[in-house]
Formats: sequence, structure tokens, C-alpha cells
Amino acid sequence: MNKPVLLSGIQPTGRLHIGNYLGALKNFVDLQNSGKYQCYFFIADLHSITEDFDPREKREQILNLAADYLAAGLDPKKSIIFQQSQIPAHSELAWILNTITPIGELERMTQYKDKSARQHQNVNVGLFAYPTLMAADILLYSVAAVPVGDDQDQHLELTRTVSRKFNSKFGKTFLEPKAVHTPTPRVMSLADPNKKMSKSDPASCLFIDDSPAEIEAKIKRAVTDSGSEIRYDKKGKPGVSNLLEIYAFMTGKPMAVIEKRFSGKTYSIFKAELTQVIADHFADYRKKKAALLKKPSQLTVFLAQGSRRAAAVADKKIDEVKGKIGLIV
Repeated sequence: MNKPVLLSGIQPTGRLHIGNYLGALKNFVDLQNSGKYQCYFFIADLHSITEDFDPREKREQILNLAADYLAAGLDPKKSIIFQQSQIPAHSELAWILNTITPIGELERMTQYKDKSARQHQNVNVGLFAYPTLMAADILLYSVAAVPVGDDQDQHLELTRTVSRKFNSKFGKTFLEPKAVHTPTPRVMSLADPNKKMSKSDPASCLFIDDSPAEIEAKIKRAVTDSGSEIRYDKKGKPGVSNLLEIYAFMTGKPMAVIEKRFSGKTYSIFKAELTQVIADHFADYRKKKAALLKKPSQLTVFLAQGSRRAAAVADKKIDEVKGKIGLIV
């Protein structure tokens, strides 16, 4: 029996931090290795150009993310790993879906509103139509399951709405995908535990390819709180609570066990052990990624091979769609 198809992607917009890893990449690897799904994981480069970007950096970002995928444990023997822009069917289906998607549905998308406010000098049509491209990404592969955080639920619901509308108008064509709500920890800034960790503030952001020395320097500078007690209290001790959460995410240990371990210990002892935990967790990944980046041509070949495999599926679906709407004569 064929396994249900699962699909997800990450935008190539810079180095991944531990929030990206815990919220997405680690889950990708776990889902791949669960054996429950036929997995498709892609580099969402078309989505990434809805924000300001440097063309000279974009290729480097794509190859860097490909190296992240492989170094973290995604396996082309188990999953289909591809580059979105190399498959024209994504753009073709997105346009077709644009023609049946009411403007009102897109205007109410909260991510569009949030991003428009943040990049008010670049509120482009691509930013507005982002959800229909996301729908195309999913519907091309008859995806049954999409791992999402809460912030993507609205987009996935639009995908379901659009698929129903198309099926009703032109006949059964698309499978309605369902959400797989994977754990998405909110990792906070090392400088301000009231803000999410962001790559836009590198000094307070733990990148997963940081060297042990960089990790040590950042953890040493991380905000703690008044007093010396190491306990989990989000309101009273947000700084140390953020570091305790990172320790828990990295080790999988319950918070009560971690609190007991560091009872009576100093912040410096706790920070030193947290540094070691993070550095050790990513040691194998760092080694693999460094080796992969030394051979960029091999990464290019890897992406081309995965994209050909994905295109074989996507091309059949876009031909079916064109046939249904009368574009194939």
C-alpha cells in the first residue's frame, strides 16, 4: 500500500538558528525516519524572493540550505528533496489557482498583514499571493499531511478551500491536505527573552552552524535575571527560563529534572554546561555541513536529481489540471 504523502519546505533566507531547527528541520528528519510517509522536502526559493534579497547571495543561501538538509539527516534515499523554482509546474498551478481564489480570502491572511507592516516599502503582489503558491506546492503532489506550526494553519485552510472549489468546479482533481501539528518551540532571544530569536540580530541568535567558541561567547553574554537561583519561572525569571528551555529542547529532559540538577549551582556553571550541550548536539552536523560546502557542485547535482524526481510527479498533475480546465487542445 502506498504511504500518504507529506510535504514541507524552508525558505533560503540565511543561516538557520536553533528555533528553525527545533521547529522545522528536526521534525523533518523525525517524520522522514518514522516510516509513516512518503516525504517531500523542498527549498522554498520562490517564496523567499517576496522579501528584499541580494541576487548574489541567493544561490549561496540555496546551497547552504541544501547542505543543512543533508547534514541534519534528510536522506535522498528516503525522501524527495528538491528546489521549488526548478519545477515550472509550481508557478503554473499558482497562477491557475489565483484565478479561482477570491481577493477577500487573501486580504484576510494575517501573515500578509504582518509582513506588509514590516516591509511597508516592498508590499509586492508576490507577498499577497504567497498562499496560492503555497497551495500549489501542496496540491501538485497529492499531499495528505503538512507539518505546520500555528502560524501556517490559515494558509493550509486556504489550500483546503481552494482544492474544494477547484474540485467542485472542474471535477475531482486534488486531495485535501490535513495539518500535522508538530511541536514548534518558541526559542527566545538571548538578549531579550520577551522577543523571539531572530537571525536579524546575530549576536543574540544561536545559529546551528556556530562554532563551539561562538556558542560559548553568546551563552556567556545571554541575559539572566537578578538573584542566583536557577529555576523555571517565565514571568519572574524570563532570562534564565529561556536558557532552561533551550537546555530542555536540546536534551529532551523534563524541566523538573533540569532544575534539580542545577539546584544550588551558579549561573556560570549552568551556562558552561548549556554551551557544551549545544556544541555537542551539533558537532556531527557541523562536520558534515563543512564537508558538503567544500563541494558545491555536488550540492547542485543533488538538488537537480531531487528536482527531476519531484517534477515527474508535478508535471503529471499540472497536465491533468490543464486538461480539466480546457488548456490542452
